[in-house]
Amino acid sequence: MLPTLFHIGPVAVRSYGTLLMLGFVAGILLARREAKRLGLSAELAIDLGLWVLVGGLLGARALFVALKWSDFAARPVQALYIWQEGGLSYHGGLLGGVAAGLLLARRCRISFWSLADMAAPSIALSYGITRFGCFLNGCCYGAPTTLPWGVRFPLFLDSRITTEPSHPTQIYAALGSFVILALLMKARPRLPARGQLFLLYLALYSALRAAVEVLRKGYTAQVFLDGLTQAQVASAAILVGAIFGFIHLGRGGRNQPRPA
Repeated sequence: MLPTLFHIGPVAVRSYGTLLMLGFVAGILLARREAKRLGLSAELAIDLGLWVLVGGLLGARALFVALKWSDFAARPVQALYIWQEGGLSYHGGLLGGVAAGLLLARRCRISFWSLADMAAPSIALSYGITRFGCFLNGCCYGAPTTLPWGVRFPLFLDSRITTEPSHPTQIYAALGSFVILALLMKARPRLPARGQLFLLYLALYSALRAAVEVLRKGYTAQVFLDGLTQAQVASAAILVGAIFGFIHLGRGGRNQPRPA
């Protein structure tokens, strides 16, 4: 594993943070293209990216700390030291990003669903890139495997003690997210209503995450309820909501003109 890419003086440049920012930049570039297709300005894509970055990081950290509060109860100030402690929740980031998008839509007096559709492919792209950062960091791996691509991961950061050859679930998630990106790009001209592309992303991501968690459960994902992990419970709820929302928007948008 390569949790630290290099040092600039005393400052360690971490793999996860670097891939996170690369994913963000790639997402912004793709969102600018999507903005043009939807009749929105490229500047709006940049604004949305910045708002979502801040809201997403705050939400991701807040939910991570809430779920692991026992680790921070005796030292709550450490919850702010994300550069030392690490730890982000994707579902928390998703909630924070949606909240930021709602605020920006209200401020700019524009449809939230238009912003969400503009962002959907970028989210899939950014997530896929960031998961490679998880792989380099050595976190979020899966169960032991005898498959030839099994990887030995450090039991904790910078540890020389490693796991048995295990499923590189970070890579599975990354590749799955790129497949979702391809599906979104193919589906977007066929969807009649604004918002359906974003809801399609939520449904596909939730299915992917629930599947990957099967391999992570009991290793880097704890059982939460009736044999399911926290992410599986959240994914199931989002999947159901996304399907109902997709159908509802489709019924109301059949007569709407499709974006070019």
